[in-house]
Amino acid sequence: MTASGTDTGPAGTRAGPTGRDAILLAARRAFTRRPYAEVTMRGIAADAGVSASLIVKRFGTKEQLFRTVADFGAAADELFDAPLGDLGRHLVLTLVRSRRAQQADPLLRVVFSLGIDDERSLLKERFREQVTARLAARLPGAERELRAELIAGQLLGLGAALSLHRPGAGQVASPERLAELCAPALQRLIDG
Repeated sequence: MTASGTDTGPAGTRAGPTGRDAILLAARRAFTRRPYAEVTMRGIAADAGVSASLIVKRFGTKEQLFRTVADFGAAADELFDAPLGDLGRHLVLTLVRSRRAQQADPLLRVVFSLGIDDERSLLKERFREQVTARLAARLPGAERELRAELIAGQLLGLGAALSLHRPGAGQVASPERLAELCAPALQRLIDG
């Protein structure tokens, strides 16, 4: 594996982008767009530009890959890594910067699982546990769970708006400008 996240083939030739991030991005797309039973390792591999055997080597089974995709812990760590007094601004900046760097929203995949009663219900459970409940535990004052749900909803709404209006004004606006517009409402909910 090179520093750029690509694997090298025989005799050190470049085999193209085959990093963990490409696989996870392809898996997130697959698991949020189709029922679990319809998702195949070969389909994910084709989307990621890697072999199915590489996915098995790195993640094991389809179920293990799904469980990795259904984990919001790392996104929550990054989103909540700020003092409460600055958290609203930090949430917006982190969400927008992450979307742009990874070309994927760190939270929005949970929306596509709503209303589906198969294995993807794990996404909703993990989101509640790793994002909403964790945020509620950090908030001061009364109605912490309600406020955490509303904050999560606003972040999902921001992600959805940026996805729906692509290309659009939100895509060209700086993360700082988006934070100026969105963070005050989030901060009011944070402060209680």
